[in-house]
Amino acid sequence: MPGTNLTRIEAQERAAVVATHTYEIVLDLMTGPETFAADTTVRFSGTPGASTFIDLIADSVELIELNGTAVDAAAAFADSRIALDGLAAENTLRIVSTQRYMNTGEGLHRFVDPADGEVYLYSQFEVPDSRRMFPVFEQPDLKATFQFTVTAPARWKMVSNQPTPEPTAAGERDGEVLATWAFEPTPIMSSYITALIAGPYHEVRSELTSTDGRIIPLGVFCRESLAPHLDADYVFEKTREGFAFFENEFNYPYPFDKYDQLFVPEYNMGAMENVGAVTFTEAYVFRSQVTDAMRERRVVTILHELAHMWFGDLVTMRWWNDLWLNESFAEYMSTLGVAEATEWSGCWTTFAASEKSWAYRQDQLPSTHPIVAPIRDLEDVLVNFDGITYAKGASVLKQLVAWVGREPFMRGVHDYFVKHHHANTELPDLLSELTAQSGRDLTEWSKKWLETAGVNTLRASFTLAADGTYDSFAIDQTAAADYPTIRPHRIALGLYSVADGALTRTHRVEVDIDGPRTEIAELVGLAQPDLLLLNDDDLTYAKIRLDERSLATVAEHLGSMSDSLARALVWGTLWDATRDGEMPASRFIDIVLAHIEHEDASTTLRTLLNQLVQSAASYVAPERQQAAIERTADALWALAQRAEAGSDRQFQFVKIFTHLASTPAQLDAVQALFDGSQALEGLTLDTDLGWELLFALVAGGRAGETEIATRQESDRTATGNQAAAHARAAIPTAAGKQAAWASVFEASDQPNAIVRATGLGFTNVHDRSLLAPFVPQFFAALVPVWNSRSHAIVEELVEGFYPSPLAGDALATASRDWLAANEDAAPALRRLVIELLAGVDRAINAQKVDAEA
Repeated sequence: MPGTNLTRIEAQERAAVVATHTYEIVLDLMTGPETFAADTTVRFSGTPGASTFIDLIADSVELIELNGTAVDAAAAFADSRIALDGLAAENTLRIVSTQRYMNTGEGLHRFVDPADGEVYLYSQFEVPDSRRMFPVFEQPDLKATFQFTVTAPARWKMVSNQPTPEPTAAGERDGEVLATWAFEPTPIMSSYITALIAGPYHEVRSELTSTDGRIIPLGVFCRESLAPHLDADYVFEKTREGFAFFENEFNYPYPFDKYDQLFVPEYNMGAMENVGAVTFTEAYVFRSQVTDAMRERRVVTILHELAHMWFGDLVTMRWWNDLWLNESFAEYMSTLGVAEATEWSGCWTTFAASEKSWAYRQDQLPSTHPIVAPIRDLEDVLVNFDGITYAKGASVLKQLVAWVGREPFMRGVHDYFVKHHHANTELPDLLSELTAQSGRDLTEWSKKWLETAGVNTLRASFTLAADGTYDSFAIDQTAAADYPTIRPHRIALGLYSVADGALTRTHRVEVDIDGPRTEIAELVGLAQPDLLLLNDDDLTYAKIRLDERSLATVAEHLGSMSDSLARALVWGTLWDATRDGEMPASRFIDIVLAHIEHEDASTTLRTLLNQLVQSAASYVAPERQQAAIERTADALWALAQRAEAGSDRQFQFVKIFTHLASTPAQLDAVQALFDGSQALEGLTLDTDLGWELLFALVAGGRAGETEIATRQESDRTATGNQAAAHARAAIPTAAGKQAAWASVFEASDQPNAIVRATGLGFTNVHDRSLLAPFVPQFFAALVPVWNSRSHAIVEELVEGFYPSPLAGDALATASRDWLAANEDAAPALRRLVIELLAGVDRAINAQKVDAEA
């Protein structure tokens, strides 16, 4: 809607005339199931006589008083802003408003638990959604203190940024005994990291001692119906390990008064770093078996959010172009912490397999951008929570640490916290501290790594002497034509040989390279190895290519490499070559199926299986895709049957086999697992795996509404309702697909989690022609949904319902036609379509390469 999209220029102009001091926010959560009441008092300095505005998304505004004088609400409140004229040097602004509960995972989200009918609330404000709960100057550099006073049922738990106070009685209403909680003011902070979580949450308490001697109270919360599955002791254990690691590395004690972690329903992301009240997706409360990759990811997320308490919360970026400073730093530090302070010591392998794969993919899209992104407005930043901001930035920080040294890096970070605590910063503020501690001028480094886009590719260039030794050796570095920056790299070169049936590193050289070609004298005279691995140990951010001998070696012996990180790097370069059309997808499938049985790094395995599915379904030549899918599914079922009983590999092979199963024999196997007539030793048919088997049977035409309804009746939970929506959307008929479409495009009342699940089922098809009629419907719906739905729902609709299984010329043409006809559409919406089209174009190119192979 007009006015909601704050621009950077507007934020700069407002910060020039306004300095915020305090907010006092009084909330009544008992006014009804759809809205709540807010009475907000803001105190701020201003330029005398100036005009500005405060942000508010509300159903109505009942009162506005500026410095004791009434303001006409009907005239002042428009386009999600309240105009403020005639400011004084010091101002007191009071606004009484009616606010709307959300079901989109934005603002103050309201959820009714189908298991017991209880109401649960939680806030999610990043980027611009605290204005959905109270009026606020919604930009990160207008920091203030926030004091919340909340009236709600006395039996509820109430959590915010400050320790929860003892409630006072507030009478009765609608059969509920009420109480009021008056929180102490927060430290100075940005509005987007304020928080309110309320409801009959299950609570577990603990504590730890900070390095400065303070006792830090700890809490872990989830819905009451999930309490039997909450492993709070493990969450506390990882939290304590993270606290000790970060306080030691930063030499700076935890900067806030308490630390609560809350697992909340219908969440749009992994977690959010609200000061002292971190919210997490409920997917991290494991009610059924999950992969080891998921268990490790939860630990990474716990430490990621904890790292934000210093980097992002204590010190905050001035504007969203430095969002990467928050996210990249937290991603780097969480991986480092998990690898060094927890039992998940192989976390850098996980980072290489998952995060860097994401970064390389994002950095080759037409929408790629520098790590320090140009952010014109809030719509820009909403689509910039991407693989550049998180994963490329963290990869580059890892390279920066290799460049300046870890100890100088951490000393510089400490000085940064000391100098800028409770304030806002920009990139030069951090770089100046790192320069001071390391003695390295980072100006040129920053320009090449942080202020330009694109990924470099490294290749070995060599000649061999008659005896098989390197006669000359160099590394060639190239860049994409659109992003031609050639960067300095600190890399390791690994030389591997096959001996006693294993592929093992026999020599390692660490060197600096720069420019299009760097001669490596250290390798001249050494025997050519069976495998030469550039960027061994994954020190830098670059794609690498294998020479022909190395490629032949890994095709034969990859499964025998004992080092998980080296394997992940090789898998990554094989995938990059496939995506780039340098290796046929059929050959990638051959290599994966030959060696995946030996992959024991869970995240690497999960990533490979997803790449395997994409290769068979989209990258193989169209006339061979069905055969590739069937062959892959058969191979995975065989792998599942001979995998170690109860192993992570067995579980993952079954899950992906189930997703691909399409032939009568494959669906027979799924049916046998589902009804119990066949079992795999060690594999538990729990609730969630049962749903996944049912998805396959529905998509394969073996089950329908009767089976879905029966299973939903036995799983009256939020997860069960989402799974049922997924299953119904997978019904392989024109009517089934149209019903799924109508449930989220024509109706607008479904919550974010149901929209997401419906999209997953909608695109789960064996007969892709079922999706063809929805191509024109999809493009016709884009602008209307952009104009009528919140950003979170738009993303779910666009990304979830784009008919990517139809990847081919017709879908590419339809996408281009829409872009040509909608040049004036919102840039953020166009970006979503441009990225989806890029995936189709890449698939078309891969199909052509595979067809010619």
